[in-house]
Amino acid sequence: MAEVVLEHINKRYGTKHHAVKDFNLHIMDRELMVFVGPSGCGKSTTLRMIAGLEDISDGILKIGDRVVNDVPPKDRDIAMVFQNYALYPHMNVYENMAFGLKLRKTPKEDIDRRVRDAAKILQIEHLLGRKPKELSGGQRQRVAMGRAIVREPKVFLMDEPLSNLDAKLRVEMRSQISQLHRRLGATIVYVTHDQVEAMTLGNRIVVMRDGVIMQVDTPMNLYDFPQNKFVAGFIGSPSMNLLTARVQNGNFVIGDGQVAPMGRLAQSLKAYEGKDVVMGVRPEHVGLPGISDLPHGVNQLRGKVVVVEPLGAQTDLIINVAGQDMTVKVEGQALVQPGDDIDILLDQTRLHAFDPATEAAIDRGTPAGTRGQADTPGLGYEYAAGAVSAD
Repeated sequence: MAEVVLEHINKRYGTKHHAVKDFNLHIMDRELMVFVGPSGCGKSTTLRMIAGLEDISDGILKIGDRVVNDVPPKDRDIAMVFQNYALYPHMNVYENMAFGLKLRKTPKEDIDRRVRDAAKILQIEHLLGRKPKELSGGQRQRVAMGRAIVREPKVFLMDEPLSNLDAKLRVEMRSQISQLHRRLGATIVYVTHDQVEAMTLGNRIVVMRDGVIMQVDTPMNLYDFPQNKFVAGFIGSPSMNLLTARVQNGNFVIGDGQVAPMGRLAQSLKAYEGKDVVMGVRPEHVGLPGISDLPHGVNQLRGKVVVVEPLGAQTDLIINVAGQDMTVKVEGQALVQPGDDIDILLDQTRLHAFDPATEAAIDRGTPAGTRGQADTPGLGYEYAAGAVSAD
């Protein structure tokens, strides 16, 4: 396997469109790195530059210890899996997987061993004699992955490989890719627009917008310590609530409600006294009195229920607070109706804030490990022992 290093990579189309801007990234050996961002952010373009399918306008790209800017795709020792399976309809699964190796004049016994090994890993041994039209979408995608695996490349590049599958199959295939990564110990660069896919698959995630890296970190560090408003809103499902609040006496004031920040964030907010900021809180860090076990303190807002979405294990509510909509995720069933006036409680240990002008995060701490707030102690985000629960 190999590491992939991108140094000051740019991609321009003519003089008008600057698709990827000063992209710097070090993908480590055996890492599963996910590129995520909205459509048109440059993630697939970057992947195609790594593959050699797009020219690099300027910058240096290394795979292993070799600069590959001018190396043709076939000599880069990479394998790609696309959104489109692109299987040969007249060949069976075995022939599809073996075809690339035949072109490379690989010995017959070697081809057979590699195809059967890959089929075993992907659990498609029983499909080797079938044609693509006899396979389901998930099976076809596994064959496309098998065709990449038999190459035994240094780096796998995957461009939205699951986006043609239905939701249930996507979840299954996600776990397949995760297991595949562990079994092969491969370096994988994976592009997706789906942040849930990114969070569940990636060792690290690159969040992109308009050709620029917004942040690179582990899933939980992005979740707990987003560096800007865009990352905060993009990572997490449902996305983070972002509400305009005024800082008064150190508290967030929204309408008639006040929420007191804690620890590091409370210190950082002193510079914003009397000013508006964007307060962030995730839907899962908001609760209802009587249902939630959040302590009752300076953490209460009042709003009107706009939408109730029962999902069985949880209920999502959209609540209007002083003219701003908030999403609240409640465990189990919440017996409320649209139009109800209700109180909501915010988890003070999980608050975020952003500068309205720059959209940069107002400092709430720097992750000390890879698991976000869970392994970053000493920031002052703990309730005092004996805090009164809202039950």
